Amino acid sequence: MATCPECDAEIEVDEFDVDKGDHLSCPECGSNLEVTGLSPIELDIAPDDDDDDDDDEDLDDDKAEDGAEDDDEDEDEEDKDWEE
Repeated sequence: MATCPECDAEIEVDEFDVDKGDHLSCPECGSNLEVTGLSPIELDIAPDDDDDDDDDEDLDDDKAEDGAEDDDEDEDEEDKDWEE
């Protein structure tokens, strides 16, 4: 048995079915938990995945900026056509 660090509920975890770093959810409070110890089973609040989302947004912003630059180049080429 392990204990939820958020609500102190007892959670039945088979120590042979989990590895350190595995994520589970507390059936009582719904908190996302991470296995931090195996013998005995220790649980801690899992880190938020928001950091990963921020990285994805940064990549999307970079792609948008790259696309904007490409559009500017196309406009420059069109201007050259008019000048000729």
